[in-house]
Amino acid sequence: MLKNYLWIFFISMVPLIELRGAIPVSQALQMPIIPSYIVCIIGNMIPVPFIYLFARRFLEWGKDKKVIGKICTFFLEKGGRAGKKLEEKAGKGIVFALLLFVGIPLPGTGAWTGTLAASLLDMKFKDTVIAVTLGVLLAGLIMMAASFGLFTAFFQLFQK
Repeated sequence: MLKNYLWIFFISMVPLIELRGAIPVSQALQMPIIPSYIVCIIGNMIPVPFIYLFARRFLEWGKDKKVIGKICTFFLEKGGRAGKKLEEKAGKGIVFALLLFVGIPLPGTGAWTGTLAASLLDMKFKDTVIAVTLGVLLAGLIMMAASFGLFTAFFQLFQK
C-alpha cells in the first residue's frame, strides 16, 4: 500500500499531469479516497515554492543556452502568455483568477503553470501560495467527483 501512495505522490508532482492524473490513478488502484486526496495535494504543492522562487531565474538564465534554450524560451513564453491573459481578464481579482486557473482541471492549467505565471507577473509569494493551494484543493475535489462518476450520473439524469 505504501508503494501505491508513493506512486500517486510522485505522479502529482509531475508537470501537466499533477493531481489531475494522480487522483484517477489512486481510484484505479482502489485506494481510499481521503488519504489519496491528501497525498496528492501534498505532492502537487511541494514544487510550488521552488517554481515560484527559482523557475523564472532558471528559464531566463537558460533561454540563450544552446541545449536548453528552446525549451526555456517555450516555458517563458507559455507562462508569460498565461499570466498576461489571466491579468487582462482578472484586473484586481488576480488572486481569485489564479485560484480558478489552477482549480479548473484543463490541460495546461495546473499548479506548475499557475505558479510560473504568478512568478512572471511578480505576484506576491503569499498570494500565489494561497491561490494555488485553494486551486489545487478545488481541482482535487473536481477530479474526485469525476473519479466517482458523479458527472456521468448527472448528465445521464438530463438525457432521460
